[in-house]
Amino acid sequence: MKCPVPGEEEEEQERVLVSEQSWRPCPKARRRLRGCLEWVKRQLFRVGEDWYFLFVLGVLMALISFVMDLLIFRLYEAHRWLYQEVGDVLVLKYLSWTIYPIVMATFSTGFSQSITPHSGGSGIPELKTILTGVMLEDYLAIKIFGAKVVGLTCTLAAGSTVFLGKVGAFVHLSAMAAAYLGKMRTSVMKEYENKFKQNEMLVAAQAVGVATVFGAPISGVLFSIEVMSSHFAVRDYWRGFFAATCGAFMFRLLAVFNSEQETIAAIFKSDLKIDFPFDLLETFFFVILGAVCGLLACAYLFCQRWLLAAVRDNRLTAKLLATDKPIYTALGVLLLASITFPPGLGQLMASRLTMKEYLISLFDNRTWGLLVPNASSLAAPPSKDPWALWQEWCHPSATIFGTLAFFLMMKFWMLILATTLPLPAGYFMPIFVYGAAIGRLLGETVALLFPQGIHSEGALHLIIPGGYALAGAAAFSGAVTHSISTALLVCEVTGHLSHVLPVTVAVLVANAITQKHQPSFYEGTIIVKKLPYLPRIRSRHMASYQVVVEEFMERQVVALAKGSGFEEVLAALDASADAEYPVLESAGSPTLVGTVSRAQLVTFLQSRKHPQAPQGEKLPTAGTLGESCAIEPVMFQLLPWTSLHQAHHLFELLKLQRIFVTRFGELVGAVSRAELRRAIEELADPK
Repeated sequence: MKCPVPGEEEEEQERVLVSEQSWRPCPKARRRLRGCLEWVKRQLFRVGEDWYFLFVLGVLMALISFVMDLLIFRLYEAHRWLYQEVGDVLVLKYLSWTIYPIVMATFSTGFSQSITPHSGGSGIPELKTILTGVMLEDYLAIKIFGAKVVGLTCTLAAGSTVFLGKVGAFVHLSAMAAAYLGKMRTSVMKEYENKFKQNEMLVAAQAVGVATVFGAPISGVLFSIEVMSSHFAVRDYWRGFFAATCGAFMFRLLAVFNSEQETIAAIFKSDLKIDFPFDLLETFFFVILGAVCGLLACAYLFCQRWLLAAVRDNRLTAKLLATDKPIYTALGVLLLASITFPPGLGQLMASRLTMKEYLISLFDNRTWGLLVPNASSLAAPPSKDPWALWQEWCHPSATIFGTLAFFLMMKFWMLILATTLPLPAGYFMPIFVYGAAIGRLLGETVALLFPQGIHSEGALHLIIPGGYALAGAAAFSGAVTHSISTALLVCEVTGHLSHVLPVTVAVLVANAITQKHQPSFYEGTIIVKKLPYLPRIRSRHMASYQVVVEEFMERQVVALAKGSGFEEVLAALDASADAEYPVLESAGSPTLVGTVSRAQLVTFLQSRKHPQAPQGEKLPTAGTLGESCAIEPVMFQLLPWTSLHQAHHLFELLKLQRIFVTRFGELVGAVSRAELRRAIEELADPK
């Protein structure tokens, strides 16, 4: 190797200095500018970097939601144009009506399932499981994000024929975006990945997912807390509100920029009267509406859970779902599209309306029974005027009551069938529309019984069926999802607050009936999918305070002593696949002193020589577990007489996977999620 000459080194250094000075003039100004930038950075991050990542999360999901809605609208308008352009040939109209949604839904299933099988459904049951402490890494992978965006767009482009929504799947998308932003945050801030920080971002992402679909930040936060979390940390409250507000504001602002609205307004416009929205005597009918919604929600939840399990157990459908999911989707959509064909049964269900047009028409403040004599012909395409959408519910051979009742009867089983399709979709919007139809039917019935209105203190006030539609939408959707915040959601999405009290009454009555008899929609899906999720202990099960840990704990626990050597550790690893093992004081003293992870035990074995190994190996043979491994102290312990209710509360609150049971400091057993879930199931269904 050639040695450098001292003179050449000095010349090279001078050339470098000259080059740096020529390309970086004004060193003092640069230092001042660099100092100013560092000062700005310190000032910006004084409030915490969470604000910026939450802002990015809200704005990003609002942009995605708006672009998806725009694309879905274009695709659906293309379907309408195709249906109108084929003329009056019945066969061509049927083919154009059925083939388009079949192609969209089949492509959605095939594309999303080809990338990952975890992209189907809404994703909320899996998110509920993740938030309880069980890590399902595959459901937050970034590759699912693209598959679900494309698949969800195609699913919604199929229109109200499939009768599916956007909310649940978009909450899953928001959670995946939050998980990815959390990883970016750790790389930018040069910090270690913190599971608590990741959980905080996921909590905020739930609210963003709802807020950027409905433009409703307040109810979005409350709904996400009720549906997703068994326990909620108050410190995460501001995160959810800040991110949801940013997302909802940007979502509505984009509509203004796109000339869809003149200013930021509610998504579903309503013109309900504010001076006297309802009479005090009408509260009785709102209570009846809540009871009807609660009973129908119980029937819906039972049938949906039964069909979902039957489809998985049936030999033919199970084979299709395992190997040919697009074929199952195509057959299901073909059936749904054939029934909703407008010249056929679809003319009795207003099948030409979109999901948004359904709600706008059902929230109409006018009484349809009084407008029917002036209704125009149904041969014309759906009117662009929101005030004329109600005419889609009119038919010469049926009354308004007949079309609404037929809609409810048919959509009941059609919606249940649609929930079994293996494509990305949300299930909240359909039950929201279904509840609005229930309320509209009851409101029109009350208006028919009292055509002159209800007399109150000498004044005459007409019945407003649109108010009952608001209450029905909130009550049925709240009963199915076991949430109360839907009462505020209908007020935010319509911009109408005068019916908030009767709506809340209806929601409470519906929830009281449903929560006593059926698990929620998402909990039922968790049960069918057999996800590792702890079921709730219902309030009527007071026996949960009488059942103690000693009755259901695992007694045969693989434990190690501090003085254990190679053979004892090897035997323990072979006997159990636990993530951590309890460490006792000695083989003769079962006093629990701590735990050791499985990874440390494997390292211990790799660094030690087997007693029967050849003498040529240079690994040490001496050394015990207590000398070589870091024994972690046990933070939480259960006593044998701890009640099932207390143990369940600890598992949910602290997101634990396993707790050891001790009596006077001595190890007597262990309780994991499996034993706890089995005890709760036996309590609910004693044999």
